[in-house]
Amino acid sequence: MMTEETNAGRGATIGAGFVGAGYIASWHAAGLRRVPGVRLAGVFDAARAAADAFAAPRGVRVFGSLDELLSSPEIDCVHVLTPPASHYAIARKVVEAGKHCFVEKPMTLEAGEARALADLAKARGVALGVNHNFLMLPGYERLRKDVEAGVIGPADSFAANWRYAFAPLRSGPYGMWMLREPQNMLFEIGAHLYAFLADLFENFETRDVLLRYPIEMPGGVTQYQGWRISGLAGETAATIDISLIEGHDERMVELRGLGAAARVDFANDAYVLSRAPMGDIIAGPLGAQLSLAGQAVRTGAANAVRQAASLNDLAPYGLSITRACQSFYASLAGRAAPDRRLGADLAARSIAMMAEAAAKAAPQLRRRASVTAIGARKKPTMLVIGGAGFIGRPLVAMLADRGFGVRVFSRGKPTGFERADGRVELFTGDLKSESDLLAAMDGIEGVFHLARATENDWDGYLRNDVAVTRLIGECCIKAGVKRLVYTGTIDSYDASRPDRPITEETPFEHLEERNLYARSKAACEAALTELAAEKGLPLVIARPAIVIGKGGPLQHWGIAMWRGATSCRLWGDGANIYPFVSVEDCADGLVRTMTTPGVEGRSFNLVGEPLLSAKEYFSEIGRFYGVEFRAAPTPIWSYYATDLVKYWAKRLLARKKNVARPSYRDWKSRAKLSTFRNDAAKTALGWAPETDRARFVRSTIVEANLFGVGVKNAPSGGGAAPAAEAPQEAGEMSRAGGS
Repeated sequence: MMTEETNAGRGATIGAGFVGAGYIASWHAAGLRRVPGVRLAGVFDAARAAADAFAAPRGVRVFGSLDELLSSPEIDCVHVLTPPASHYAIARKVVEAGKHCFVEKPMTLEAGEARALADLAKARGVALGVNHNFLMLPGYERLRKDVEAGVIGPADSFAANWRYAFAPLRSGPYGMWMLREPQNMLFEIGAHLYAFLADLFENFETRDVLLRYPIEMPGGVTQYQGWRISGLAGETAATIDISLIEGHDERMVELRGLGAAARVDFANDAYVLSRAPMGDIIAGPLGAQLSLAGQAVRTGAANAVRQAASLNDLAPYGLSITRACQSFYASLAGRAAPDRRLGADLAARSIAMMAEAAAKAAPQLRRRASVTAIGARKKPTMLVIGGAGFIGRPLVAMLADRGFGVRVFSRGKPTGFERADGRVELFTGDLKSESDLLAAMDGIEGVFHLARATENDWDGYLRNDVAVTRLIGECCIKAGVKRLVYTGTIDSYDASRPDRPITEETPFEHLEERNLYARSKAACEAALTELAAEKGLPLVIARPAIVIGKGGPLQHWGIAMWRGATSCRLWGDGANIYPFVSVEDCADGLVRTMTTPGVEGRSFNLVGEPLLSAKEYFSEIGRFYGVEFRAAPTPIWSYYATDLVKYWAKRLLARKKNVARPSYRDWKSRAKLSTFRNDAAKTALGWAPETDRARFVRSTIVEANLFGVGVKNAPSGGGAAPAAEAPQEAGEMSRAGGS
């Protein structure tokens, strides 16, 4: 039985350690809070900054190495939460150290490695578990019970669908493991679907692989945003369908048998069973539809109560992980038998199935082309911190195109910066390390600081944004850098007043009432300005507006509150002109803030010309992509009222401290009711953002590949650029294998 209590104060006896402090680690940590007798005792990540950021708000120990974590008597079980390519090596060390091991999916990339780990764990007398997200949901358990009870009967067909947008394919970050090779996406996303297939069927033979929607990643890897895999599981026709373009979220498992048909919407944990009606020709159809409606109401109500009580921690994704943790640790404590859904056998069979599909698709998969240098490496004089991001990539390319040697500071090893002219190089380091920063600044004349933190509380921003920015400024002084360009944001201004224009002279006001991002950016500016005044830091501040264009997200929250790929709620009525700027114009403005003489100590608002309102922006998207776009005008007070309810729920129900109090002014500011002036940038920098609306729309919407597919209605005066440069046009299909 699932408990929703936290384990605080219940005499925890099992110490859990995490290897990996990324996105999934937060979900595992939330799951462990609801496991009796278990406490999170420590974390290790090769990126120390990531481990520190994860550990600080949770009060857990940070280990300096994997060996140090494994040698600690505090750690009884290790969660392996790193990218999949490293799972086998890490899990093997964990098991060899005599620790229990819980691995995130996919367990390994080869079925033989998964089986070898299982054999080793058995020999060492330790438990080995695998978490397949969604496999432990109550809705799916109902399907399993109906299968076991014979309600569905022998299966005629099985389908598992993952039709859910994956924005990094179009907007990065491009250094993620799943984007490095074309088959990685299948192992990362397909692992969800193949887990269902392996649980319900013993074997699966791949007959056909259909690839769709090619898109080229920076660095030359062509990813396919659509995989449709068909084959046979015994006599059951089975399909796996993955679509990662923007569109309606549809993640389901469907099973049709001789007795009934069943569907699990695992994105929403909703189960529906359809059987032949028992009534006559009039009452039967009515009864069947009432049955479906009743199932939907019961499921929706139960999910709403659970998610409200947990403040969304037990939404389906988190719920399945929580239940997986509870089941795994219950088996460790001897309270329950091991669940085969968490076992290595199921993991190995699903990996073998994915490997077979990848092999079938291999002739069609295009890998990275090597870049051959044509000359000596250009000595870098420009350092771009945050160069792998949406604005950073075109900035790096523009600097290199204009003859500069550029060094990109990155925590990882992002792809796509290779150039035959040798003008771009990568530096891997930690932004919290003074020695790394100084090493990166060796020989550098100009530094761009585009990096930003994403935190849930003000303390996190102070540690990981403001303090880091101050350190960068101090290192620039020590390294003798000639100019630091810091990218703030126009969001730091109070834009709630339509009666005044905003210029660089407009002060930041009411910051204590603003959202944490806007407040943190303003605090970073203040820290650097103080260094400029007291220690002579050569500083220029650029404040980009709402940046749009190729490489940016469709679902940009600076423009609206999103509810789906074609559904959003506007900040207010959305009729006022928005401070948009194209990413190309933004990059050009940043280059000019670095290269224009005599502008130290100044700030510049990089705001494009007044061309579009939010409503007009969405209208243009709908027109060119051929889709009805629902952008609903929404009163500001309704956002504020909802935020108030959430605030008191967090304070009173969840007992959370340091929760930011809602601000009506902040919600109103999101509507960007004030007008923004760009005279200073145009006059002092010679900046000339796009003035023609048609060209602006073409650049920021038509050619931006917002959905992952080409435009439906090309603009007059020439066809739109294709959504991807690849062997097939976007939307064209290639087939691997045959019947």
